Amino acid sequence: MIKIEIAREINRRLDFYFPNPPIPLNHKDPYTLLIAVLLSAQCTDARVNKITPILFDKADNPRAMERLGLDQIQEIIRPCGLSPMKSKGIYGLSKILLDKYNGTVPADMKLLEELPGVGHKTASVVMCQAFNKPAFPVDTHIHRLAFRWKLSTGKSVEKTEKDLKKLFPIESWNKIHLQMIYFGRKFCPARGHNPTECPICKDFGRRSLFK
Repeated sequence: MIKIEIAREINRRLDFYFPNPPIPLNHKDPYTLLIAVLLSAQCTDARVNKITPILFDKADNPRAMERLGLDQIQEIIRPCGLSPMKSKGIYGLSKILLDKYNGTVPADMKLLEELPGVGHKTASVVMCQAFNKPAFPVDTHIHRLAFRWKLSTGKSVEKTEKDLKKLFPIESWNKIHLQMIYFGRKFCPARGHNPTECPICKDFGRRSLFK
């Protein structure tokens, strides 16, 4: 099978196993999603979902977050790891949203990427999950799966994103990235993975990875 045919079959299997994948990070609007995604760097979604209710109970908008202050933000989010860097990002982007965007999260990839603590992947998640704009967020897990399934070379996350965007229809990007996350967690983990039991790797996986 050529790569585009493999992608179609993988898409079909993802639809079978995860037809309606939910957004894993709890939020109520673009701002709270932005904060949750920022906190999820090198932290599990489950832990983020335990911490954000505490944070958002005190500050669920840029104005309240600015008033909460850097030290209190850092103390609350400490269990998510990297709290000095993340708290500076949260506090800094909240001030910018107030100063430049009237407290509103911009629905623009480039403007999001200009915010403190917001990289391309975070901006992509916000674009597709908060604003339903086509994007294909690629984290290390999706990067791993794309390489395992021979959809990309694995040279970089940026290259993987470009490859996946070429293989899957634009209208499916927002759904497929979530499907890949859930599929990876259930069937295709980084460690202890048995390719003969994986519904995708058993047919399309790179066999050399599992010798």
